[in-house]
Amino acid sequence: MSFENWAAFAAASAVLLVIPGPTILLVVSYALGQGWRTALPMAVGVALGDFTAMTLSMLGIGALLAASATVFTIVKWIGAAYLIYLGIKLFRAGGSLEAKPRTDAASAAKMMAHAWIVTALNPKSITFFVAFLPQFIDRSGDFWTQMLIFEVTFLTLAFANAFGYALVAARARSVVASPRAIRIFNRTGGTLLVGAGLAAAATRSGH
Repeated sequence: MSFENWAAFAAASAVLLVIPGPTILLVVSYALGQGWRTALPMAVGVALGDFTAMTLSMLGIGALLAASATVFTIVKWIGAAYLIYLGIKLFRAGGSLEAKPRTDAASAAKMMAHAWIVTALNPKSITFFVAFLPQFIDRSGDFWTQMLIFEVTFLTLAFANAFGYALVAARARSVVASPRAIRIFNRTGGTLLVGAGLAAAATRSGH
């Protein structure tokens, strides 16, 4: 795997992670209700959830890669189209972040488990990874080495992103409550997702 390919993956992952979704809504809800102490357990739970979803996705991708180059290419085409669809949907999303403060008493272990369940058991997470990861795989390289690098990179970014969101929600609540800020996140992320999908499609076409 080239450094350029890894850098592209890391940059795309960072953009995708910062876009508010069900996991981030949960992190923000706990942070709004219980403050900065939620940051570490929630970030750990999110990272574990992403680890679960990514591992399941990688097993499926590995099976496709081993089965047929043609099938794998088709999956990459479908993945590129899915990224474009997600980008358009995100761009058209509103500017609200529906995260109500959770004031119920919860231990660190309970918060971590809740974040893991929401992240890992969301069917969209596995679908997304199956669409996203193949865009960066070098078929001439060792598959599992690439997957290890991708997973460590993504999980590190996911931990940092969840931790950051929790701290911001606890310390600067006006930011996560701002429709303008959320709209900017959505439109920027949506545009970049569409761009990633179009770039992947152009690569498949050999242009």
